[in-house]
Amino acid sequence: MVGLPYDCLANPLGAVRLTFDKAVSSGLNPSTSNGGDWGSADLFRQFLFDDGGHSQVPILNAESVKHLPPNSLVRFRGMIQDMLGNEVYVGAYKDGSTWRTNKFSDVSQIEMDMSPDMKLWERRLLYCVPVPGLNSWAEPLEALSNQQKTFPSEQREKRPRDDDEAVDHMELGSSQGCQDSPITKKMRDEAHPSSSAMQQDMVNEGTTPFFGSPESERNSFPCLVKIYDTPESDLKMNEIFEFIGVLSFDPELALSKDESDMQSNDLFEDDLVQLPPSKVPRIHCLVHKKLVVHDFVDGSAMAESNPSLIRGTRESLLSHLTAVLGNDGMAAQFLLLHLLSQVHARVDGVPVGKLALNFTNFSKETTSVFGSQLSSTMKELIPFTQKISLTIEYLNNAALAPKKDYQANKLVSGVLQLAEGSHLIIDETELQAGTLNPMGVENARSLKNLTESQQVEYDFQYYKMEMTADVQLLVLSEGKSNILPADVVLPFQPSSTSPPEIVEEAIVQSWRWYLANLRSLSHSITPEMQKVVEEDLVAARQADRSLGSQDFSRLLTMSRLMSLSFGETSLSMEHWQMVKELERLRKERLR
Repeated sequence: MVGLPYDCLANPLGAVRLTFDKAVSSGLNPSTSNGGDWGSADLFRQFLFDDGGHSQVPILNAESVKHLPPNSLVRFRGMIQDMLGNEVYVGAYKDGSTWRTNKFSDVSQIEMDMSPDMKLWERRLLYCVPVPGLNSWAEPLEALSNQQKTFPSEQREKRPRDDDEAVDHMELGSSQGCQDSPITKKMRDEAHPSSSAMQQDMVNEGTTPFFGSPESERNSFPCLVKIYDTPESDLKMNEIFEFIGVLSFDPELALSKDESDMQSNDLFEDDLVQLPPSKVPRIHCLVHKKLVVHDFVDGSAMAESNPSLIRGTRESLLSHLTAVLGNDGMAAQFLLLHLLSQVHARVDGVPVGKLALNFTNFSKETTSVFGSQLSSTMKELIPFTQKISLTIEYLNNAALAPKKDYQANKLVSGVLQLAEGSHLIIDETELQAGTLNPMGVENARSLKNLTESQQVEYDFQYYKMEMTADVQLLVLSEGKSNILPADVVLPFQPSSTSPPEIVEEAIVQSWRWYLANLRSLSHSITPEMQKVVEEDLVAARQADRSLGSQDFSRLLTMSRLMSLSFGETSLSMEHWQMVKELERLRKERLR
């Protein structure tokens, strides 16, 4: 059995075309198929996940793009910021009597002539950006190492016919997979200055993100991801994915209008004039995987979790949060529950599981100490974090909600277009009396809607659409916030200003694992405990007629989070009593 003549890392298109030729020789008729997959995706899945090739694939970011040659295999982790619809491309055509394919590429391997045998297929276009607020520790470990090493030289396929002749005499060995050839290994060990210089020139010109607010775009690195053979329901706006595919980032693709369009497969490049291939990389996706919060956390931190270990982690984290909050133990308890909260269901549009938290008694002075400590702590514990300092000027000028620009045919992103699992601190201590303009009123309404309903209203000019969100909101204010109606309002009462002690990285990693994994556990209440809870809620209603459904919903959410904080999936009497005591102490402090 002879191994593949192509390297999946340096020349993935060679492997794609090899599988295509094998499929055609086995009976595949491109003239009757509508694209589809002929085994290329399985080949790359085997290479990535069965043969350990995943970690070898370089990660595409603003640094590595300087070195990565076009048509090589790359990884990109990002959030779907906009969905640009479908694109028609020349998927298959005849070169004489031989069928060839352009799948997973922007430019044909040879010049094509108009022919009845030319087959048009479709692919989806996604505009993706790095996850908003992604903290550096949540980057894959390979990201830094891949930035430091050299990459294989360009595989331009200027003379594809020679390669194709070689392919005709080689077999696709299922046991071989995609291998590194000795030539490719040698190339990987040597720098390729011409390629690097070319990419550096493009980066110096600026990989300008065209979608999004100016403030967020300066540090962004957008990619246009082209998706094949995937149901629309598998990819949704604001979801996070890792896309693995063929990189297309080359000024040669910016063809002149006077040149022949037949070299390009893209029949609608005019619609993407705002995203030139010399500025915004394209990734022709071969394999994709949806990511959630725990995918950004080191899974080895607590590989052998058990109840006692989880309790110990909870105790150490709670102790740290208490120190961060100036020895306010009650605030630390509520903050822990807040960090474990997430929207796990929606009942008649109402998000179930959220626990927005409003710490009051914050002044400019206390914010400079404890607000900074809280912000730093959130950045160390949560993969995606943001902070907004509210002022009248900010509300009157900020673009919080996304808005469709039909003239440019793009969605202009907003600050509140965040990935699921993001943490948002909103500091109201700088907010003073003033007049809100129409945009300020709209922004205040957007913040209120996110806090109450976990929804962000996207403005499509002719209509508005509510998009669901799952963002943890922590509000710091002097009095109870009038803009953000949090689920829990707690006066902040620190007794110390000493900064928390420096913690070892291994312990911090265990806290990250704890928060990321326990928040997604399932939870239930036994019939016996359900009866106890109902009786206690009835008694509480009789004692205080002001209690309503929101109060009961908050208690049930807190009881669920209290159980999860101990790693338990069923409510116990002990944890229900702890929740009732916390609520009693909170109400005492409010008085």
